[in-house]
Amino acid sequence: MATDSRRPKPAPESSIRVANRSSKPGSDGEERWNLRLYVAGETPKCVQAFEHLKRICEEHLQGRYAIEVIDLLKNPTLASGDQIIAIPTLVRQLPPPVKKIIGDLTNTERVVVGLNLVPVVQEKRRSR
Repeated sequence: MATDSRRPKPAPESSIRVANRSSKPGSDGEERWNLRLYVAGETPKCVQAFEHLKRICEEHLQGRYAIEVIDLLKNPTLASGDQIIAIPTLVRQLPPPVKKIIGDLTNTERVVVGLNLVPVVQEKRRSR
């Protein structure tokens, strides 16, 4: 009986969870942030996206976030749950509403505003 060598074997672990938590999660009354980063292997662009996300979280959400990295090469069926059409894609699951950012996350301002980490303030400019 021949086996089909073209079919990839499912990986035993389809995602890696990287978390940074305070000593008493949720007891401080601050919002917890659950982020999911979809990647395809360890390509330079995907690695860069994770590094930028980690840096942004450390700066803005220190002790209040969890990052889950999902490698779609290991488990492509997970892409349908969050309707992923491009990678890398960052999905903010908590706090609601769900938000998505596509790309390597190098534009820090775009990521910070896109995730609503800081309020968008429109300054009134006076032209004199």
